[in-house]
Amino acid sequence: MKNHKYLTFFTLSLLFVACKDDKKIEKIEFSTLKQTYALKEDLTLQLKSDAGNEIDSVQYFINDKKIGSVKANALFTYNLSNVKYGSQNIKAIAYSKGKTNEATTKIDVLSHVQPAFYTYTIVNTYPHDIKAYTQGLEFYGDILIESTGNGEGIGTRTKGKSSIRKVNAKTGEVVKINELDDAIFAEGSTVLNNKIYQLTYLNNEAYVYNLESLQKEKTFPYFQKMQGWGLTNDGTNLYMTDGSDRVYKINPTDFSLIDYIVVSIPKGTVAAVNELEWVNGEIYANFYGQDSIGIFSPTDGTVTAVLDLSDLKSKVTQHPDLDVLNGIAYNKKTGTFFVTGKNWDKMFEIKINK
Repeated sequence: MKNHKYLTFFTLSLLFVACKDDKKIEKIEFSTLKQTYALKEDLTLQLKSDAGNEIDSVQYFINDKKIGSVKANALFTYNLSNVKYGSQNIKAIAYSKGKTNEATTKIDVLSHVQPAFYTYTIVNTYPHDIKAYTQGLEFYGDILIESTGNGEGIGTRTKGKSSIRKVNAKTGEVVKINELDDAIFAEGSTVLNNKIYQLTYLNNEAYVYNLESLQKEKTFPYFQKMQGWGLTNDGTNLYMTDGSDRVYKINPTDFSLIDYIVVSIPKGTVAAVNELEWVNGEIYANFYGQDSIGIFSPTDGTVTAVLDLSDLKSKVTQHPDLDVLNGIAYNKKTGTFFVTGKNWDKMFEIKINK
């Protein structure tokens, strides 16, 4: 009988140890987090668990990229300087005696810079080709390089011709033009290293032209399946938009992706970033459908200022094919901007009042 009692006690002891060793973290969740964080702000993470001190270690991830780990359930701090603006998926994997459990949540990283609101003064008004569905506009010396789309299927608009052209800024005269095939809807353009680069809307390719003759010399496929919208450059690399809140930094030699930014204001990221212009280390952009220009950092996408140009549309000839403001060209000699719109019969030279 004595041996039987000892055997029973030993068996129960083993069962207790096995149950304790097999204990799983039943539920984990994040401690209180803010909904919105600023870029470069510290994010502090820690888990709450019904298993208490049973957590051996925790690994943390942002958008499935591991950002660090801690022993037990210690506080973990991560600076958000290496993320992009927008929604961030946060994940924690907790380990306890060989068992794991996951917790997920989301936060938003947004600009905390309140944009300034600039005004403008009209310096001059010039003629503009009313049939030009303007997609890109940029000065090369005293001549404007303008890219146009065919405008098919937009509103009541009849099909036009996509083109790359040289334009006399003050008379509106088309000095030289290369019209593209009817199947191509051309988009933004820019001049870099004495070549013209031009995007296409849905063909998933970019074209390179001879600056003097406007003859096409190269075709580059995009680095991924995407739409082409606006284009500019910083003197070395290209910057491209695709109709989203992203601006892509592109290698001009092969059109490969270098990096990207997400454009943001305190209320959220800014979608439909369109035609671009590089001016003194900042990017000026049309936001499609808003008849405004936003100014933002090419480093992180922080919008620093907004210029409302909605009144300009009332100053052009009203007709069925009239469309939105689009086209920004900075004149370095005068420090003024030339702006127009899709199928506008006027171009405005304006001075921005900061």
